[in-house]
Amino acid sequence: MDSDSLYYSFELVAGSGYTLNVEQRTALQTSLVILKKNYKFRRVLFWGKILGLKEDYFIAQGRGEDEMQDRKNLYSFNCMDWLLLPPVTDSMVEEVSKAAKGRFIGDPSYVYEHFEIHRQGEMDEEEVATKVKEESRLAVTVHQIDEQVSVAPRGAFVKSPHGHVQINRSFGGLSHSEAGKLDNFLHFREPKNLKKKSILEMGDLNPAIDFLDVLSDDIPKGSWSLQFECASKVCVLRSLLWLGLTSYHVPMTPQHGYIYIGDGTKNLDLPFML
Repeated sequence: MDSDSLYYSFELVAGSGYTLNVEQRTALQTSLVILKKNYKFRRVLFWGKILGLKEDYFIAQGRGEDEMQDRKNLYSFNCMDWLLLPPVTDSMVEEVSKAAKGRFIGDPSYVYEHFEIHRQGEMDEEEVATKVKEESRLAVTVHQIDEQVSVAPRGAFVKSPHGHVQINRSFGGLSHSEAGKLDNFLHFREPKNLKKKSILEMGDLNPAIDFLDVLSDDIPKGSWSLQFECASKVCVLRSLLWLGLTSYHVPMTPQHGYIYIGDGTKNLDLPFML
């Protein structure tokens, strides 16, 4: 959710039970403005909160000229002092998937360990240890949530002829009927399913705004819950894959965004629950 409309946005997702106290909101309102100035971001989003056993991580995301490529994630414990998360690499994702299990501790320096026995022959065995810091796990988790369940309404972003993804200044919001369909909500990350569409299907798309994957193509089907709340004034999408991810859009206005407040674990049982 955009830092410029923080108080208003929190009211829109209050139906999920996700909120921050007055002190945290006030601190964010001030610190995110300073963050934007210090890092020279075009805009700053409050991404959400990952719950830990000792401390909770508050996450902010800064965006540059290209909304999709120029992104940096930061974390804080007090909503005032922010630290940059390391960039995510394929090797980091692999190490985290092997070693990091269970709940977040709330200590960036905490080290997760995983041991594997590698057999080199009939008799020779070698114990290989994989160690990963919780800070790396936090970076990977934020990256994976953005990759899998970050949402934007169709038309909210536009792709320029130069390939830059930017806010569509002429976006006035979806109508109430459009907001009730998953086809009109898109994954805000590099497209994966779009390349698989036939030439006939691609013929109906506008390349300037239809450059992302639609939620209705997600597998398994039924991994999203779409509802109208606040006397049908706001459309709310909740992910059943990453419980705690809530996306919102106010029809007929450009107001939209998403927030994640949860323990940072994926609901791997979802296919068996549907």
